[in-house]
Amino acid sequence: MDKQEFFTGKVFDAWRWFGAHIDDRSVIFRVFAPNAVKITVTGAFNSWKEDELKQDGRSGFWEVTVPDARPGQFYKYRIYTPGGAVVEHCDPYGFAMELRPGCCSVITDPDEYTFTDADWMAARTAAPDAPLNIYELHLGSWLRNPADENGWYRYDEIADQLIPYLQEHGFTHVEFLPLSEHPFDGSWGYQNTGFFAPTSRYGTPAQLKMLIDRLHHAGIGAIMDFVPVHFAVDSYGLALFDGTPLYEYPHPDVGESEWGSCNFIHSRREVRCFLQSAADYWLDQFHFDGLRMDAVSRLIYWQGDPARGVNGDTMEFLKNMNAGLKARHPSALLIAEDSTAYPGVTQPVSKGGLGFDYKWDLGWMHDTLSYMQTPPDERPERRGQLLFSMEYFPNEHYLLPLSHDEVVHGKAAIVQKMWGADLTDKYAQARSFYLYMFAHPGKKLNFMGNELGLRVEWSEAAELDWSYANGMFHTFFRALSQTYRDHPALHADYEPGAFRWLDADSAAPCVFAWERRSKTERLVAVCNFGDEPYACPLPSPNCTVLLHTDWERFGGQTKENDWSFFDDSDEIYLKLPKFSAILLKIIED
Repeated sequence: MDKQEFFTGKVFDAWRWFGAHIDDRSVIFRVFAPNAVKITVTGAFNSWKEDELKQDGRSGFWEVTVPDARPGQFYKYRIYTPGGAVVEHCDPYGFAMELRPGCCSVITDPDEYTFTDADWMAARTAAPDAPLNIYELHLGSWLRNPADENGWYRYDEIADQLIPYLQEHGFTHVEFLPLSEHPFDGSWGYQNTGFFAPTSRYGTPAQLKMLIDRLHHAGIGAIMDFVPVHFAVDSYGLALFDGTPLYEYPHPDVGESEWGSCNFIHSRREVRCFLQSAADYWLDQFHFDGLRMDAVSRLIYWQGDPARGVNGDTMEFLKNMNAGLKARHPSALLIAEDSTAYPGVTQPVSKGGLGFDYKWDLGWMHDTLSYMQTPPDERPERRGQLLFSMEYFPNEHYLLPLSHDEVVHGKAAIVQKMWGADLTDKYAQARSFYLYMFAHPGKKLNFMGNELGLRVEWSEAAELDWSYANGMFHTFFRALSQTYRDHPALHADYEPGAFRWLDADSAAPCVFAWERRSKTERLVAVCNFGDEPYACPLPSPNCTVLLHTDWERFGGQTKENDWSFFDDSDEIYLKLPKFSAILLKIIED
């Protein structure tokens, strides 16, 4: 690490120098604490006595070499502060931590696992014409382990169940809710204490690497949620690390987030190096195929509020971090969770943008779910809620998310959100809604359980209700997801002519029809969100049905070999039942 560049905010590999590094039969401990009076390290290797670190001049860089320290041993730093207090902290750059409520860092050998995924890494691409169908996963509650007192599977253990499930459902990537170490299960990993440490809930860093390696061999990418905005307030973490606000703002008005955590002070160059090095660490050392960055609106505007204006310091940090990560990992995906209308989020930094590959389209999510909650007789007045996203879609590279945030805290499961007099109507509309989603331009993300058609909200304290896996909705979702994966027209989002309306102003105001086109195929989607059947004119006499949401095996009433065609003069029509949708492939000569 270049120490001078550390103070100018240019370092992306601070993890190579800071932390606990094994050197022959000793370990070198290094930490940054410019305002500390004295620092010692205590652990199993010195019987929890204290070895004193020495500062390099007045630079804030502290270091000590401890003979006979070994991988697997716990340790902490004792920080002697300017105010006379002595506070124990975990290592900000620690590569592993003990299981909560313990808070020690763990000496870890980064070379304990050797990846075998060179072919995957060489072929990996961030090209926007590739299919991207993401399964968002909370690792501790997808499937519970009856043999573990906390109900958790290890990273390597869960691979046997997870990988075939992802393959069967046509998912291209799995996105893990934050795996960085965190003290509170109910934060789902979004309030971190160990930004370089995979949570020990599910095993060791080597076991996480094994899981990612196996995913790659199965043809599945791995994305991790990354939290660059705030951190946990626990006293052993980053808060007041050297007795002063080193990582956070000094004033609580801007130093405390809406989640009760500490906001990073991105104007400090040392903090920028910490965060961008953490991002680089997960991509470099764990071969993650992308990072989904949480709460990006807070990095664009002061406190995420456009009325308070753009935050120049955080914006500069964000652009420099993204540009540096893309230079080092050009085929990795950078995805923004951003609810703002700030322009150029997915434009390269070199062209004035923020440098993300994709942006969550939260406007699409809100508008579409609002429409589906509306009674059919009121939907004609809300037609624009389904048309608007198609208008602004070319402005960014969008990802359509139905994430964990939409199925918790009283918001109801996706199926529950659908208007309906009974479950038959709710499931029929959910199937049509999902076909609309997968035929809409943009990449896809669904939180675990959406594919099952659950009617209960998610809780991190229990596994998914797998009794729904035998349901017809699950059969439908699996077929739809595989159809998306297998048809280029559904993921050729940015080619010329990739999308055009066929019916955006129908005499039947609850009907929408559009075409998706790639270089090799033409598909047509028709959605009837009304409570009356619709006579759908076929775009061509030479077409075949790829998917019909009303097929009997999905819970509908239409037989797969019954197209319900009828002729009227020179046109051919297909009868589309209420609350149903269809995906057609046009057969060209």
